[in-house]
Amino acid sequence: MEAAKPITTRVTSAATPTAGDITLQLAIVALTVATAAIHVSLGGLLFLANAAGYTALALALIAPFGLAREYRWLVRLALLGFTLATIAGWVVFGARIPVAYLDKGIEALLVACVVATLYRLDGSPLEVLGRVVGLARAVTGRPAGRGR
Repeated sequence: MEAAKPITTRVTSAATPTAGDITLQLAIVALTVATAAIHVSLGGLLFLANAAGYTALALALIAPFGLAREYRWLVRLALLGFTLATIAGWVVFGARIPVAYLDKGIEALLVACVVATLYRLDGSPLEVLGRVVGLARAVTGRPAGRGR
């Protein structure tokens, strides 16, 4: 059995990020913290759980240790899915109050920034999908070939 190759982003820790990369990352963290704060202010178990999820993802985006850097692409993907699920949940079940519309605007900007960052740092959606498949194969121990 061959060793699994590390799954990394295009921009490695040795690369110098551009001003645009830094701006997008800061915007993502700020928007994530803003929506977490709104959810905390609403109270209730579901809103607090949502705020905890956003907070954990924001922390994972800025964590300075190696494992966090290596899987930052996966954190961005998780944040995208979490945000889209939050928006969908509000569309189906949410209260139509002014702060909810403000929060959905923040979350829409968050989605746009995360998608832009995924393209800038991690490649096309197919490349990101390839990383997800590669990670799943590495975790399950399945070979990269077809069949089986």
